[in-house]
Amino acid sequence: MGMAVRANRIAIGTEMEIREYRNVPAVCGRLEPPGKHDACFLPRMAHGTGDIDIHEMAWVESSPHTPCAEIGTRSVPPTMELWFVNTRFSCLCTRSPEYSFQPRWRPKFVTQLTPEDRCHLNGLSIVDGRPKFVTALGECNEAGGWRQNKRDGGVLIDIDSSEVIARGLSMPHSPRWYRDKLWLLHSGTGGLGTVDLATGKYEELIELPGFTRGLDFLGPFALVGLSQVRDSAVFSGIPIASRAERSCGVWVVNIETGQEVGYVKFEDALQEIFAVQVLPQARFPDLVNDNKELLASSYVVPDEALADVPAELRAWRKGSSS
Repeated sequence: MGMAVRANRIAIGTEMEIREYRNVPAVCGRLEPPGKHDACFLPRMAHGTGDIDIHEMAWVESSPHTPCAEIGTRSVPPTMELWFVNTRFSCLCTRSPEYSFQPRWRPKFVTQLTPEDRCHLNGLSIVDGRPKFVTALGECNEAGGWRQNKRDGGVLIDIDSSEVIARGLSMPHSPRWYRDKLWLLHSGTGGLGTVDLATGKYEELIELPGFTRGLDFLGPFALVGLSQVRDSAVFSGIPIASRAERSCGVWVVNIETGQEVGYVKFEDALQEIFAVQVLPQARFPDLVNDNKELLASSYVVPDEALADVPAELRAWRKGSSS
């Protein structure tokens, strides 16, 4: 579900673990078609979370005194932490070498840490390098309570104050701070728009032909993921589910004009997209997950260790150190 990109790192949230990949440019020359790829991400580590229905994720630089709502204030060395939405337990978390997850924050209306998906917490926005806003599909404190008002029960919450900034949203996802505005996807109507933080009013920029989920920006363009939405009780009763045309793909919108300028549509096999992230320094990247031969014969060693590697092996692996 979730995906977080930082420089040469990609983290992906799967059914029961978080997998982390690193870019190894030297492997690009071994990929097909020859000479095409300019980035190649190889697996480096995995963290078991259990089935937490993981949603959005983001890299956050910790400070010497990182406020942690669940565990008080502690001293930690500055480093990159991976924050992620633990939807099943209705909280924000980070990884831990000892635990399935380290709870860091949860909405004040959720009174217990329990795997009941009470509000369907889903979206995470980073502002000035810190977690700042989240979206949820309901302001609920009972198991699956968000399902009772899917059509317009969604909320936007300020993490610092734990106050609800906006209500009445239709299945909101993917809050993003960009160009001094808070953007989000009004998924129940297929919308992309902004929220006025002073009034809590949602203002739609454009309505797209699918369930909007997954958002990133590049210059004046918003890249928006669209899903066909499944024919199930989860999506019943929302406006987008009643439309005849529901597409799956990535749509490009000019946020300065509000116009759709392009799209990539998937017409077979793929029906849903959750996360969309831009890799600004790569035009044709690959992520290798199941090529056993390539993974077994691709090695990354520290620069100081390369001195002990025979020259004939180093020659074709130039640039492979990390």
